[in-house]
Amino acid sequence: MKKLVLLLITILISLPVTGVSAAPDGPPLISAETAALIDVASGRIIAEKQGDKRMRIASLTKIMTAIVALEEGNSQEIVTTPPGAYAKEGSSIYLKRGEKMKMEDMLYGLMLRSGNDAAVAIAEHVGGSVDGFARMMNEKAQYIGMRSSHFTNPHGLDDSDNHYSTTNDMALLTAYALRNPEFQKIVSTQVKHIPWEGEQWDRKLLNKNKMLRLYEGADGVKTGYTKIAKRCLSSSATRNGQQLAIVVLNAPQDWNDSMSWMDYGFANYPLTNLIQEKTRLGEEKQDNGVLAYYSTRAFSYPLAAGEKKQVSARIVRNIQQPYAELTLRGDVIGRVPLALVQETFVQAVEHRFAANWERFWQVLLGGV
Repeated sequence: MKKLVLLLITILISLPVTGVSAAPDGPPLISAETAALIDVASGRIIAEKQGDKRMRIASLTKIMTAIVALEEGNSQEIVTTPPGAYAKEGSSIYLKRGEKMKMEDMLYGLMLRSGNDAAVAIAEHVGGSVDGFARMMNEKAQYIGMRSSHFTNPHGLDDSDNHYSTTNDMALLTAYALRNPEFQKIVSTQVKHIPWEGEQWDRKLLNKNKMLRLYEGADGVKTGYTKIAKRCLSSSATRNGQQLAIVVLNAPQDWNDSMSWMDYGFANYPLTNLIQEKTRLGEEKQDNGVLAYYSTRAFSYPLAAGEKKQVSARIVRNIQQPYAELTLRGDVIGRVPLALVQETFVQAVEHRFAANWERFWQVLLGGV
């Protein structure tokens, strides 16, 4: 069997980390009964507080409603307000019986003003009925990997004990939804004007999410409250190219809880580049030269101080396309597709020398 050389990828992953090497202390104490902080791009849950405890989620339900509507429906379709949506209790955008509105505008009403009437209108339009839409919500939850969640309605009102989730599951959902550009645009909007059929003026929607005004870099997501669920909040922010999201449930100090944990995440778990694009990661010797493996894209991951040395990697020679698999303490954190390049023995030696020389200077300069 041809020998696969992994020297370069070992050098790459073992580069020293700048700054302090001590592991961070735990996240700050918060009022929330349960909480989960997640890095959106990677899906890594950075911190949690009773993250797997089953809880009511109030209007955070509408995150699922919105992403199902965006992925399974059409944002440009016209939605007709059904009888079940008219005068729905709780938060409302005051839809009239039979009022027609573009799905996109319904979604703004759903996410900015938490319209329960909009939730029912969207559900019946996309799913044929509230029950049909709930089945779609549960199917999406399984697809995302939400293992401790069940949905019975599109709005989150306390009408069923069988409607629940956890902060870990809701963090996964929030991160998944934020990767959808349409969803991200909606939840980051502070003010939106949408039509009001039969009136001489538009509806002016002011986003209930105060995080957009309170926290630097805030760009989402959704507030929630019912008498049983109490105060709930899913929020997100982007700084230095990194987006974090946090979910807090039954949180009397929801804004402060979210900001303090977000600060903790940005300060202690910055994105760390592990592989650059077009990096030579290994080679196979052949009779007339070598077959070299090059990364096709860069890969970064949120790591605390001292964690980089716990990252390892291996090249997997998949039949369809080889890839580099990266693990942190044995858990897979990412895969990077690889390109194959034929090189001569001389070229291979030159590449090895250049890589070792670069590593020498990085070690000498402390990883700078």
